[in-house]
Order: sequence, then C-alpha cells, then structure tokens
Amino acid sequence: LPGFYYDPEKNRYFRLLPGHNNHNPLTKDSIQHKAMECKRLRLLEEEKKQNLKTTRAGLNSSVLLQKRQLGLLSSTSYCRLVHELKVNCMQRRKIEIHSPDSSVAGTNNFKIIVADVACERIFTVNDVEHGGCKYGIINLSGLGKESLTVEMYDNLYFTNRKVNSVCWASLTHPDSHLCLMGIAETPGCASLLPASLFSSTNPGDRPGMLCSFKISTAWSCAWCLNPQADNCFSTGLTRRVLVTNVVTGHRQTFGTNSDVLAQQFATQTPVLYNGCRSGEIFSIDVRQRNRKGQSWKAIRLFHGSAVTSLHLMEAEHYLMAADMAGKIKLWDLRTTKCVKQYKGHHNEYALLPLHVNEEEGLLIAVGQDCYTRIWSLQDAHLLRTIPSPHPSSKDAIPSVVFSSRLGGSRGVPGLLMAVKQDLYHFSYN
Repeated sequence: LPGFYYDPEKNRYFRLLPGHNNHNPLTKDSIQHKAMECKRLRLLEEEKKQNLKTTRAGLNSSVLLQKRQLGLLSSTSYCRLVHELKVNCMQRRKIEIHSPDSSVAGTNNFKIIVADVACERIFTVNDVEHGGCKYGIINLSGLGKESLTVEMYDNLYFTNRKVNSVCWASLTHPDSHLCLMGIAETPGCASLLPASLFSSTNPGDRPGMLCSFKISTAWSCAWCLNPQADNCFSTGLTRRVLVTNVVTGHRQTFGTNSDVLAQQFATQTPVLYNGCRSGEIFSIDVRQRNRKGQSWKAIRLFHGSAVTSLHLMEAEHYLMAADMAGKIKLWDLRTTKCVKQYKGHHNEYALLPLHVNEEEGLLIAVGQDCYTRIWSLQDAHLLRTIPSPHPSSKDAIPSVVFSSRLGGSRGVPGLLMAVKQDLYHFSYN
C-alpha cells in the first residue's frame, strides 16, 4: 500500500509519515536494515545448528559414491559435486592473530586482504582511526595447527593515504614486491614496496621503496608476468592507463573515455584487460606504440554499469567481469559474447573483487550486503550464501581469500574471511 509498510511480526500495516515519531522515526532504510539483520541472525543460527541444506536435491557423499561406482557419474562430474558438498559443509572458526606489538594487533578494521600466488602470506590493509592506512603481512603457516593461529610480521607500515587497490608483484623473485594505489587529498600515489620491508627486524636493514610517483586519482593496478613486458605494472587512472617499467622507468600512456576501475594482465601474451566506469571492457597490447584515437583497443566488451572486477581464466579464452549493477558475466573472448551469468550478487557502488578457483570449479564474491556467495563455475548455480559474523554496514564488508592450500603446499584448504578486526577460517575438507 502506498504510504504504508507491513510489519510481519504484528501482522498489520502502519502509516509511513516523515517525522511522525521523532523518538523512533521509521524510514525505508531502517525497515530494510532491520529485515536484513533478522535474516542474517537466522542464517547464523542455522549455521550453528549445522542445518545447512545443499542446493541440489539428493546431494550427499554416499549417493555420489554409489552413482560413481555404478558408472552413472563421470569422474569430472563426481569431483565437481564433491566440491559442492564440501562448500555446504564449511564451518566458521575464529583465528587468533599473534603480533610482537600487541598494541596494534586487532585494533583496526581490515579493509583489504590479498594472498600471494602460493597462499603462504596475505597482505593486509587496515583502516587507522585517525585517518590513513596500516599495511602488514600475515604468515598463514600456523593454520595447519589445531589452535588456528597466524603470525603478523613485526614491521607495520603506516601511511596517511587511503588505498584503493593492491596487487603482488614478482620483480626479483615470485611475489617479492607489492604495488599500491593510494590517494590523499590530491594527487594520488603509486608505490612499489618490497615485501621484505615487513619482515626485517633491524630498522637499519629495512629496504626502501623501489618506485613511487604522484599521479591523478588511481583506481586499479596490475603486474605483468609475461616476459615480453617484463618488470612492468599498469595503473588505472582517471581517463587513462599508465604502464610503467620499474627497471628502466619508461612509461606508456593510453587515453580512455572513462575511469579505469579494474585491470588484469594476460600471462601468455603481453595484453592488458581494462574495465571502465562506463561499462566498457577493452584490451591493450602493451608492445605497440600509442597512437591518437582508439585504434589501439583490441577486444571490446560492454556491461550496462561500471565494471568493478576482472578475472582472466587460466586458458585465457574466457574473461569473468562484475559490475556495479550486481551482474557477473563470463565472456568468451573469441566470439566476444556472454556465455554465462552468475545471479545473486549484490552491488550498487562499491569496488568489490571476484575470486575464481578453477581447480575446485568455484566462483566467490562478497556483496555490498556483506554476504559471501559461492557459485559453481560450470553451470552458474548458487551453492551457498554465507552471512557476515558482524551486522552489515559500509565499513564491515568482508574481504576473503579462498585456496585449497592456505599456508603453502602443505597448507589447509579453506576460506579466509577478514571483517572488522577479526579473521575467520571456513574449513574445506
């Protein structure tokens, strides 16, 4: 009814007037927030009781094994369904974070966590109360123990800049450095920090920043692992792309019609994929010289809203992209057509990443509503929706990492979730 809202608890309608009750004003936002909080608490209660139901009927380990033995399931289908079963059985446990400086451990909210390629370490960006950010590296080797503890390196790096984007960089050896895109008032800043900066115990031995320069507002960054564009990283800026060689200092600038919010390099070719605020996705071959106009754009795809995240699949024939309308699409780069859509993701204005694990056939994304959703890569089926342990808010959107080897080659499989000041592990076995 126009001008009324329905209260399911009292089973009646109430008039919705602006300012009719100053002590407890009713607004659409407060009603929506209350309904979301009730749903979150109900889902958390179901998780505690382990009443997690699989999204596919008849999906349990004994039935799967029986069908496999009877030859009704191929090995590929069996493995995929086993992974789905594991996803639905994941249980949350809190992780203790040990730090030599107890005054800084667990006092600031996690903003971003990014794992290195081997998932032995995660780089953390924490918001500091008085403004700016604190950087650190957490060693995940302790996850293999029953106590579920991790160790934060003793050297923490403070800055007065807010961090928009971060990625691991392999300069002297795999995952040896970190690219950071930060903004202050004006201008922005791009930095390349050695990872050893956080583990050196003697202040005199601390290596300096390898590369740092001021730029316009920076939105995204990506490191190139292809040998034809060695030691290069890209920066997505306002209406342009900047590709920098950190050894020679050579820079290439490519003009765009919109802000570049997401980037990823291909590994088999020196091609950079860019996602823009306008919804356009285009690729650049960084070997070519920049020419006037837009003729240097190779593949061009289009979303209806700002593209917030890109992920190039392992064979590099497919590209996954998410936008601010909550749409997640899988594009075939050979035909430039969308072949799958993953429904259920929630986003309105945030820069939220995608996490793809092709080995397990899973897609993971955290929505602006603070729910972590897991899909099957093969058929885009929503497998599980995980509520946040904290009430949903703009500063409590979880940041996650998923791997079958958290803590290295002999690590434990699972999902890491950082929300507020806490770190959680969802076992995957």
